[in-house]
Amino acid sequence: MTGKGIDKITIEVICNRIRTIAELMGEILVKSSFSANIKERRDCSTAVFDGRGRLVAQAEHIPLHLGSMMGTALEIIARFGPNIYPGDVFICNDPYAGGTHLPDVTLVTPYFREGKLENFAANIAHHSDIGAAQAGGISGNARTIFEEGLRIPPVRLMKKGHLDKGLMDLIVTNCRMPAERETDLRAQIATNGMGLKYLEQVYDKYSPSAVRRSMEEQLSYTHKRLAKKIQEIPEGSYSFEDWLDDDGVTEEPIPIKVCLRAFGKKLEFDFTGTGPQSKGALNVVRSALMATIFYTVKAFLDPRLAANAGMERAISIKTPKLSIVDPRPPAAVGARTDTCQRIAGTIIGAFNKALPHKAVAGSNDASTAVVFSKENEFVYVEAVGGGSGASTEGDGLDGVQVHITNTSNLPVEVLENEFPLRINRYAFLPGSGGEGRFKGGLGLIREIEVLQPDISFSSHADRHKYKPWGWAGGKAGKAGSFMLDGKRMPSKNSGITLAKNSTITIKTPGGGGFGEK
Repeated sequence: MTGKGIDKITIEVICNRIRTIAELMGEILVKSSFSANIKERRDCSTAVFDGRGRLVAQAEHIPLHLGSMMGTALEIIARFGPNIYPGDVFICNDPYAGGTHLPDVTLVTPYFREGKLENFAANIAHHSDIGAAQAGGISGNARTIFEEGLRIPPVRLMKKGHLDKGLMDLIVTNCRMPAERETDLRAQIATNGMGLKYLEQVYDKYSPSAVRRSMEEQLSYTHKRLAKKIQEIPEGSYSFEDWLDDDGVTEEPIPIKVCLRAFGKKLEFDFTGTGPQSKGALNVVRSALMATIFYTVKAFLDPRLAANAGMERAISIKTPKLSIVDPRPPAAVGARTDTCQRIAGTIIGAFNKALPHKAVAGSNDASTAVVFSKENEFVYVEAVGGGSGASTEGDGLDGVQVHITNTSNLPVEVLENEFPLRINRYAFLPGSGGEGRFKGGLGLIREIEVLQPDISFSSHADRHKYKPWGWAGGKAGKAGSFMLDGKRMPSKNSGITLAKNSTITIKTPGGGGFGEK
């Protein structure tokens, strides 16, 4: 079938097949990986791009990974241009070259048909370690990216089908648990390889021009659908402000401020007034900011909107230079998820003013990420959910991941089997949701006892001071906290050595309430 005269039903069939390829790649990556963070917590994403590096389809995994893969694909094209060959596999984790933070390692594989570059298969996986000063590479008080691990610019891991074993050895040798790292990287290579086989089946049935036309139509449809939703917003400016508890190093809070401007078929997000580049690891690079904005627009305006590059055409972004949302290297970025969560919540606050009939109270808006580790033995990473905000439609949800994180919790049975840790309590946190006509969702309490001496603990979290806000008269949700053997800890910790039988108690924030009770 040619690209000319292709009917709409065929276009839809081709686009659905490509979306299915992205979903199948996700299942393959989860089932073939070795580390618990990927195979159990599903901290990974998969996607298909066109030959110009535009996102065509992303599996419904981690919204934050959207920007990372988009940025990396474009960076590879910019750097390697015509010197991209069949059998190549590119690797990258550099936040300042399309990534978001160092543990998220992206692999991109080109697909050629009849000698022409037609697509890229891509996946990203959060490795439980990337060789940082502290295990996991996500402690909130790192001061530069050099403390956060091995920084990999876009480079070939495979060339024309041949693995660069020297590069693979260099990467895994500089990480904790090298065998685990290599196994996961090989799973990522194989996942993209299967993606190419599935693409081959599509091109066997339809001509390259038909597939190209279908992808273009999909991007155009996403743009038109989003533009129509934007037109439902009354033209004007809508501002909202919230605060991060601190900058990761000092106790100075950081404002997150957004002005949402709706005009015609366009949305502008202006972050003027947002706080300066963080001294700690809370900085958000452009790709992560874009992913957070795209997620929030999709979630608030049209949850069924396809996640692809068509969204970009309707959205513009303004950021103050050298701010927490526009940092410069070597600023640390490992804890950027807490900031991205707060950005998403702040944008929702602005949307609430624009479309009050769809309003949602503040959610836990934090990552609450913890790392337990022991050198040469294990690295356990977890992001613990909390309460979501109540809304015009009802109560918030209890103990869930919100916004740009979408990982599963690590089952207790798996955690206790793989690591020298014991879960003494794991439950919803009573009274943590804000009161109102509709109640905010409950946070979680998770008590983790270490069963060996000299286990290290690091973390990054937020909303330990600034509570999730209520809306329309609803009350705020409760703040979160960390406790070590009953004594309060900071929200951001780095390499604290725990004695045998010490207990870390994690309490996550509840959601805000909606409406007067």
